[in-house]
Amino acid sequence: MKFMPTALPGVVLIEPKIFTDDRGFFFESYHQQRFEENHLPGLFVQDNHSLSARGVIRGLHYQLDPAAQGKLVRVIRGAIFDVAVDIRPGSSTYRQWFGTRLDTQNRHMLFIPAGYAHGFCALEDNTEVAYKVTALYSPVHDRGVRWDDPDIGIAWPEPGIPYRISEKDRALPLLRDI
Repeated sequence: MKFMPTALPGVVLIEPKIFTDDRGFFFESYHQQRFEENHLPGLFVQDNHSLSARGVIRGLHYQLDPAAQGKLVRVIRGAIFDVAVDIRPGSSTYRQWFGTRLDTQNRHMLFIPAGYAHGFCALEDNTEVAYKVTALYSPVHDRGVRWDDPDIGIAWPEPGIPYRISEKDRALPLLRDI
């Protein structure tokens, strides 16, 4: 695996080594020792899997301490524009975001540490996303920030299509109101 730090501290783009032949492909999507050697959490406690139509935006989600989650995100089928937003007050990168395409062609993964909000936009119909988290889901710690917060200014792709956003995500507050 190749671990590539991004401009946001702790957010790491991961490129697995893929072995292909006439039968298909194989790659390690997680290796505890390699993660720990690259200063990423070696232990994940829950796996999540979602299916989305093109134009669906999920997020921006996070959990408060003591249930804050780090996430390792990858695409099983389709493509997403995956986003991490630094929501740590006092951070030198507070309100900054990083976005990247994850898809079944590049098979890249993105690690998003606790202290960041996470969201994505499905770029194809029937996109399946799987992600591991470092803390269990906790409804009482579950929070979010609006996907279109003007102070963050995410340049979401696919501007010509109508985005599909859940009522819960539409009702999320702006970061300045948290």
